[in-house]
Amino acid sequence: MRIQRPRFTKRLKQRLVGMAAAALVLPAFAVVAGTSTAAAAPAGGYEEVFVNSAMGPIKVQIQWAARGGNAALYLLDGLRARDDRNAWSFETNALDQFRNDNLTLVMPVGGQSSFYTDWYAPSNFNGQKVTYKWETFLTQDLPAYLATRGVSRSNNAVSGLSMGGSAALTLAAYHRDQFKYAGSFSGYLNISAPGMREGIRIAMLDAGGYNVDSMWGPPWSPAWLRNDPFVFAPLLKGLSLYISSGNGLMGEFDRPVGSVGSFNTSNAMGLEALALANTRAFQVRLNSLGIPATFDFTSSGTHSWAYWSEELWKSRPQILDTMNAW
Repeated sequence: MRIQRPRFTKRLKQRLVGMAAAALVLPAFAVVAGTSTAAAAPAGGYEEVFVNSAMGPIKVQIQWAARGGNAALYLLDGLRARDDRNAWSFETNALDQFRNDNLTLVMPVGGQSSFYTDWYAPSNFNGQKVTYKWETFLTQDLPAYLATRGVSRSNNAVSGLSMGGSAALTLAAYHRDQFKYAGSFSGYLNISAPGMREGIRIAMLDAGGYNVDSMWGPPWSPAWLRNDPFVFAPLLKGLSLYISSGNGLMGEFDRPVGSVGSFNTSNAMGLEALALANTRAFQVRLNSLGIPATFDFTSSGTHSWAYWSEELWKSRPQILDTMNAW
């Protein structure tokens, strides 16, 4: 039976945003791992929790597996991640896509410009008070909490867009005991390519005033290589992989209105063209290593949420097959 893909009309998007907003006002069960006793995971339903970390309590939005299964999909945000909600929960229909599946959606909140990695120090450009320790949180603190709610420490998938796309591959590569699947949508997967390190520096300054040197150190630091999917690609062998990118051309979901809309769409076109170049290079790299992956290069599409929502839908069968979570 063929599953029809969702159509993202303006009316549907408004309805989905309203549904997400309504879900977010449901009573949240706040938990700080290590200081509170967690309740068993329900079969289905939505919850917001707070999980303790070296960065302080981190908010996590969770949609529990429909039939109490132990598999989970972590959904990582982009460079401009907000402190109140993970954008997968309101910019897309991810909750609806997996609502009837035996898979828990895990959406951590926050981490603007973090690349979901462990930083050397707080950013000294914007007065950051704590040092980002996102890799530690996502691979130690959060799975420890989820295990108390019936989620397996080893039956997990991770997907992300843009910043979160490269981070998803990094987390899966170095934590094979946790993740079986990794997905990247419009990710930057060849960050050692000419101009990429400078581009990331500028992008992080624009998204919150963060200093990239506090993250991976100067450009010659080994941390840059550790977090470059093109470099660590051999570590991905044996993982189920889904990699996608548009080509930067305006498509069915691009409807710029006014000068601001045109400016934002122009930026999205440029960012996606760069993501395409990175992703094509990464495809060649995996092919040279004999590592199989599902690649989806669309005939149009910019760096924007409607396209990533559609890619999540396309990747859903592969995720559910890998996690045995239908």
